[in-house]
Amino acid sequence: MNKKLLTFIVLCALAGLYLYMKNLSAESSRNIVWGLTFSSKFSKQLNGNWQKNFKAVLDELKPRNIRIVAYWDEIEKNSDIFNFSDLDWQTNELEKRNIKIILVVGMKVPRWPECFLPDFAKNLSAEEKETVLGKYLRKITERYQNKSVLYAWQVENEPFLRFGECPERGESFLSNEIAVVKSVDPIHPVIVTDSGELGLWYKAAKSGDIFGTTMYRRVHSDFFGNVDYHLPPGFFILKEKLVRFFINNQDKKFIVVELAAEPWLKKQLYETTTEEQFKVFDLEFFKSTVGYAKATGFNEYYLWGAEWWYYLKVNNHPEIWEEAKKLWR
Repeated sequence: MNKKLLTFIVLCALAGLYLYMKNLSAESSRNIVWGLTFSSKFSKQLNGNWQKNFKAVLDELKPRNIRIVAYWDEIEKNSDIFNFSDLDWQTNELEKRNIKIILVVGMKVPRWPECFLPDFAKNLSAEEKETVLGKYLRKITERYQNKSVLYAWQVENEPFLRFGECPERGESFLSNEIAVVKSVDPIHPVIVTDSGELGLWYKAAKSGDIFGTTMYRRVHSDFFGNVDYHLPPGFFILKEKLVRFFINNQDKKFIVVELAAEPWLKKQLYETTTEEQFKVFDLEFFKSTVGYAKATGFNEYYLWGAEWWYYLKVNNHPEIWEEAKKLWR
């Protein structure tokens, strides 16, 4: 078979696959659980008073599920000295309102630069890093396992995706971390996540009790600039079907743990203007993103960007904040 014919066959197959995915769509009127992610660290950078931001999210948006983040570099700044005050405050506020919590723990957790090592751990050997991380995870799990609103642990964030400023790690780091969490708390499920567009999902879906994917429609590349993926919703429907087949599990819960609802720019949001932000992500794109997500067939989504919506609201652009409220009415 000559190269031209082979190329033609491959292109036809890809075109056929694309058309097949384009015709796949889920019933948008089904019951959907909408949640959101909140990062105290990012809110502090963007808004200053992160507690005020957090309370506004809880009391004005009124989500019933939320994903919050335990930052190792804040909780254990010095070896074996733990400060849980900020995380205690968040979990107590959520418990008061009976809001379910996904608690993200580990070395690699949400927001740039992805990995958050305390200074004392940065110059340790790879093996020593994992040892002190394991001790920290045990402390975290012991402290929050009995929270009445704890829904699940998320161990690491996209652990198999090479992204962010992170040290090299051994092959068994994730299974070791999951083992630590489960040795303390065998009751609550563990979520393992992967990139929706770039990840293969297989290892992550095999590793956790729940699989969580990200979902980004518009990203920034230093080489290409702003890039739209142009993937039909059927891409996620087909990918889920294939991964379920390969892991031989039709019952495992698959959720969207990070639905991008803020602009991804070359600089951090707190280094840009609202005009720059709206060129990439505006109210119409927010609405379009929610509509796209509904068509991908999952039953649980956690939106990414609540800190930015609040920033817009207090800077005289409340439109996205008000639109987001509709998800929890």
